[in-house]
Amino acid sequence: MDTIYALASAQGKAGVAVVRVSGPNAFLAVSVLAGRLPAVRRASLMSLRDQEGGLLDHALVLVFAKGGSFTGEESAEFQLHGSRATVSAVLRALSDIDGLRLANPGEFTRRALENGRMDLTEVEGLADLIDAETEAQRRQALRVFSGALGARTSKWRANLVRALALLEVTIDFSDEDVPVDVFPEVLELVTSVRQDISEQVAGVAVAERIRDGFEVAIMGPPNIGKSTLLNALAGRDAALTSEIAGTTRDVIEVRMDLHGLPVTFLDTAGLRKTDDKIEALGIERALERADAADIRVVLSDSKSDVEVKLSPGDIILKGKADLSMESSDGISGRTGQGVSDLLARISNELMMRTQSAGLAVHERHRIAMTMTVGLLMSVEKGIVDGSSHTELAAEDLRHAVTALDALVGKVDIEQVLDEIFRSFCLGK
Repeated sequence: MDTIYALASAQGKAGVAVVRVSGPNAFLAVSVLAGRLPAVRRASLMSLRDQEGGLLDHALVLVFAKGGSFTGEESAEFQLHGSRATVSAVLRALSDIDGLRLANPGEFTRRALENGRMDLTEVEGLADLIDAETEAQRRQALRVFSGALGARTSKWRANLVRALALLEVTIDFSDEDVPVDVFPEVLELVTSVRQDISEQVAGVAVAERIRDGFEVAIMGPPNIGKSTLLNALAGRDAALTSEIAGTTRDVIEVRMDLHGLPVTFLDTAGLRKTDDKIEALGIERALERADAADIRVVLSDSKSDVEVKLSPGDIILKGKADLSMESSDGISGRTGQGVSDLLARISNELMMRTQSAGLAVHERHRIAMTMTVGLLMSVEKGIVDGSSHTELAAEDLRHAVTALDALVGKVDIEQVLDEIFRSFCLGK
């Protein structure tokens, strides 16, 4: 396998830049640049030189033995002074060493996966952690990256392997005296796993929203103060405001960190009857985005000629409360009246929804788990219907295990056989 290297910290000027090297020639690279190897997993201040003897930098150098690094391979890290010129010089010196090449995007993490240092869910959690912008996103990503979903999946798989082993006993050794009736235990194992997975499937939608962000649509008739309210929420002039009706033609988005939650507020076109084709398209798009939003804030106006079909959970407020002197359920982006109350209301509602978030956060997780649940329901039915359906139940159970393999790994036939002979000493 090639030895790879790359800048592991962000591009640009910084106090410290980290260059990572991984592969069979990693220690050779350190010896070439630093002249010797430091103690394993102990930072040493060393002078780095190119192959002509020119000084590159004074850097902290760490080396990791095989099995003890992020990738699982022999690895090294150079903690450099973070100027662009220094980083470029060190990368150029590494490129001159035989057997080294620049890493492809994500290749260090891919090697960690291939070497068993991480499973697929942890890889996805790491990606989400790097992309996290809010506290809720950080906590969720860190939970997945720490192996919470992988550990839960391993438990499910272990129970299903146990259930499959029990079923295989009744099939392969039907002419022998099996010591116990295995079907009650199989049914208990399968039902427990199915229920647990079903709970996780139910929480995927909310977990996805935490990762990708919630949407709050502001809607209502023209000149009701939607754009002014959006500007007040954003703290800047994100939307153009005008006394001319129909100014907003497209959906304007402002992304915010609302008490640790990622929230995008949408300023939509004013809802009214119009002969202007462009404005009509804007209104149509506004209604589509509003229908897909997590929360809709509807600014009311008794003069509007378009009725908004309200849904449970909609927040109904009276717009431009500063002009009408409304004190109850009124809001004004111009004066700030009711804005803090609206933010608190939205935050509380979204916080309540996040309580149902599961460990699974990606559509891939949902698909694999939903498939597993369907197969386990079939297994349960086959067991209840009687021993004549054991072969079909066992086949569905094998497919269920394979479906879970999409999350973290594989279960092969040797594991099933080991479980059989460890549990039942049948003298075979």
